[in-house]
Amino acid sequence: MAVLDLLGRRWSLRVLWELRAGPVPTFRVLQAACGGVSSSVLADRLAELSEAGIVRRDEGGYVLTEEGQSLASSLDGLNAWAVRWAKRTLPAVES
Repeated sequence: MAVLDLLGRRWSLRVLWELRAGPVPTFRVLQAACGGVSSSVLADRLAELSEAGIVRRDEGGYVLTEEGQSLASSLDGLNAWAVRWAKRTLPAVES
C-alpha cells in the first residue's frame, strides 16, 4: 500500500497526530483521544499503520516507530500552514 493511500484513509492522520507526543497506554485511551472513531476502524488503522512500520504496540502502549516519528515530524510543516491558513480564512467565513 502506498503511503499516501494509507494516510488518506479515514482516521490515519488523526491516529498519527495523537501518537506524536508519546505513547498512548491503551486502545480505549487512543480511541477517546481520536473522538468518534469506531473500535473496528481504529483496529484496522492500527493494523495497517503497524504493517507499514509506522506504529507499534509495546509495554507502554501504542507508539510511533522511528519511521512514524519521522513521518509525524514532517506533519509539523502542514500544521503550521493550516494554522496560518485558518487565521487568514476563518475570520472571513465567520463574517
